[in-house]
Amino acid sequence: MSARTPSGRAAARHGWVQALVAVLAGLAAMGVVAALGLWAAGAADLPGDAFPRIVAATVVTAVGGVVEPADDTGGLVTARAELTVIPLSVTLAGALVTAWGFLRPLRYRAVAGAGELAGWAGRIAVLWLLALLGLALAARQTFSVPLGDAVLEGLADLFGVSPRIGFTTAVWPTLLFGLLWLAGVLALALLVARGAPLPGRLLRFRAAVRPAAHAMVVLLLAYIVVGLVVALVVAATRGHAARTSAVVLLGLPNLAWPALTIGLGATWHGRVEESFGLPMPRPLEQVLRAPDVSAVNLRTLAEHDGRVWWLVAVDAVLLLGAAFVMAARSPARTRAWRHAVRMAVALALTVLMICLVGRVSAYYGLSVPGIGDLGGALSGELFLRPQVWTALGLALLWGLVAGFLGALLARPAGRRGAAGEEGKR
Repeated sequence: MSARTPSGRAAARHGWVQALVAVLAGLAAMGVVAALGLWAAGAADLPGDAFPRIVAATVVTAVGGVVEPADDTGGLVTARAELTVIPLSVTLAGALVTAWGFLRPLRYRAVAGAGELAGWAGRIAVLWLLALLGLALAARQTFSVPLGDAVLEGLADLFGVSPRIGFTTAVWPTLLFGLLWLAGVLALALLVARGAPLPGRLLRFRAAVRPAAHAMVVLLLAYIVVGLVVALVVAATRGHAARTSAVVLLGLPNLAWPALTIGLGATWHGRVEESFGLPMPRPLEQVLRAPDVSAVNLRTLAEHDGRVWWLVAVDAVLLLGAAFVMAARSPARTRAWRHAVRMAVALALTVLMICLVGRVSAYYGLSVPGIGDLGGALSGELFLRPQVWTALGLALLWGLVAGFLGALLARPAGRRGAAGEEGKR
């Protein structure tokens, strides 16, 4: 099926082959990023040829899949582990490449019917689910757990048991959440891309929604660039290149995007026990490694490093830039207060997304009947959760101010652009 643009140029076909290319390209991007990040973190040295399975589990987790602990302790020692974290660097790579593959065959179109878009997305979804099913079945592995105690090791040998712990994938929840992830990526691609076609009935909403959605994507990517620059500087000045590379390739947005909300004034609550050796910025580590649950915000972080206040300035500059981009891409006659409201709503939705995907929760432990949790290096807990409603309120306030100022800054550029268009006519 092909269509002609007003210039007579044929639109690209979109069929099963193009859908397969889009799916494989997205999964390949996630697999490469996950493999490089895990290799930098030292996962290639795990026993039992586990590395490919861990890469598959990382990709599954990156698209919202459910990876559960699988233990086989033989009854003597009970192992329990829980992990809730999304490797957002892997997620971002997959989302960008999958969106590109979805939009590429539509690049010469101005308008597309709802049925046509649904059919094209449906082909991608079918192949995506098949590929995700294969990854879910492959993401299974168990490891032996060293007890770290001579008495316990002796008891394990006596009863002929070997404590093991690992992971497996919950297939049906993984397919469901993976499909929802794909739907969100494709819908966001249509909202953000200037040249993406929309059904005729939705064209009237394009001027209100598309500039704001594009501005928020620019804002998130800009914060990734800032975080990458900081990571490179840290790696060059303090060393730890492998650890820094692992953070960048697996979880750079997990640090950069919550930093955006903290710069707005938001608060996160969390705690990290000593047994967790996760790489993180030193001020954040000093705040979280406390006996009780800690509040993570500008004030508490600044007690350990005053440079944290620069987050406010970075937020102000990037938000103003995003507001300018939004206003410059909007119709010239749009009033400043409308820009402010749209920017506030878009920023609040973006912050809500960060609060939902930026949560971290992890626990592991071994216990023996009659003794309980073994503690020490054999157990640990980590969590980081946002104070959602405060973050949303601050996002609305910042969005209103930035949106209004961005509209005022964009007025001269808008007039020049309008004058240029009139001259061409």
